[in-house]
Amino acid sequence: MIIKEKYTKSAKLNNLSGSIIFFSDNKSQIKNINNLLNNSQNNLLNKNLKNNIKKKEIFSFDISHNQKIIIYSIKKDKISFEKNGAKLYEFFKKEGLSKIHIFGDSLGNSYNIKSLHELVHGMKLKSYSFDKYLTKKNSEVININIISKKNVDLKLIKNLNAIESGVNFTKDLVSEPGNVLHPDEYAKRITQLKKIGLKIKVYNTSKLKKMKCNALLGVGQGSDRGSYIVTMEWNGNKKQKKPLAFVGKGVCFDTGGISLKPARFMEDMTYDMAGSAVVVGLLKSLALRKAKVNAVGVVGLVENMVSGNAQRPGDIVKSFSGKTIEVLNTDAEGRLVLADAITFTEKKFKPNFIIDLATLTGAIVVALGSEYAGLFSNDDNLSKQLFDAGEKVEEKVWRLPLHENYDKLMNSKNADMQNINYVGGAGSTTAAQFLQRFIINKTPWAHLDIAGMAFSKYAGSLNSSGATGYGVRLLDKFVEDNFE
Repeated sequence: MIIKEKYTKSAKLNNLSGSIIFFSDNKSQIKNINNLLNNSQNNLLNKNLKNNIKKKEIFSFDISHNQKIIIYSIKKDKISFEKNGAKLYEFFKKEGLSKIHIFGDSLGNSYNIKSLHELVHGMKLKSYSFDKYLTKKNSEVININIISKKNVDLKLIKNLNAIESGVNFTKDLVSEPGNVLHPDEYAKRITQLKKIGLKIKVYNTSKLKKMKCNALLGVGQGSDRGSYIVTMEWNGNKKQKKPLAFVGKGVCFDTGGISLKPARFMEDMTYDMAGSAVVVGLLKSLALRKAKVNAVGVVGLVENMVSGNAQRPGDIVKSFSGKTIEVLNTDAEGRLVLADAITFTEKKFKPNFIIDLATLTGAIVVALGSEYAGLFSNDDNLSKQLFDAGEKVEEKVWRLPLHENYDKLMNSKNADMQNINYVGGAGSTTAAQFLQRFIINKTPWAHLDIAGMAFSKYAGSLNSSGATGYGVRLLDKFVEDNFE
């Protein structure tokens, strides 16, 4: 479903057809609608307010054959207008409404135009659907007319549109089936982002062999597809010396390799590249809104398949960092991809910090469910900045511990380390502890385990079921608040 919005300064109620929205406040009052309604319409409004305001958050009634009044009762002082917009969209969809007029000034004088822009933003985020492979697509359009005396904030609209584009691009990537979005195709799609101002460089299998990125290559060696590291650079601040760095795990399909996953729900492993998709969506958002920062996105793209050439349990590989890894379980592959990608990012770009994102462990879902991403970091300030940004956009993170004692669980007799903890317990922490070993130069670093957040069987407050786009809005807010 497509949402189109326009903004007008004023309108006469009798000249409007379709659905007309007013907002009521904590005291069940509707502000700034003097002279809009005639006596009979006022009486009808007051009657419906009295009968419904305490029972329903959103309710509607007809005032003529082609006009419907919708009342949205906003009860709280501190609210997310994005969520309110999403609720309105759900109401429009359920009622089959396509022509909407929103009297924004009925919110009251304490609200500004930002609230209305965020309201529409929430509607647009919620309206996303992945129907590319349906023969019958939903081509309906909802036309939104925002009526307010307040001046439109064109810059804010541009920024919100950029975020929507980044979030939806992330969702598109995560939603694609594995036979379509394999590493070869994924690298091509990222390359197309050159047209919005990103500098793209692709390191293919042969280049990675020369670079000795053997941890990443080991994961992909069982696939007929190539393995890649792709870098995306946005340069929006000539004065900034060190870029902000974001690294993503891009396992386009994860069979588990020879340590094969159970067949049940293996189809969901198309989303094992969600960490990389967040990085791509974020860089797209930053470029589209011309963010005044220098940022780099780095993604490792592989396919973890079973074949005669697949990596075996017990193999030992030498990573880009020079450290050796004994691969005891080929299904603990994401950390191998990130190991090379993280060290490569640190050495090549010498960034201000590195934040990596990955659907890394099932253990994080056991610990935090689908409410928080797991946050692990070597830097308290970076952790606080991420936590605060997550609270603001309601893409929450929760910090979990790192400690040198966990290293003992990842030490190997035959190599510098092993890729799993065979003793058991602390699955997410030991995975993060493993990744931390590939920060060579003490760069501030944070790891976000988004396994419980990237994909949902159920719809969330701002997304439909399926790919959630979690992380794009979080990191965009993090960048905006701390580095612009």
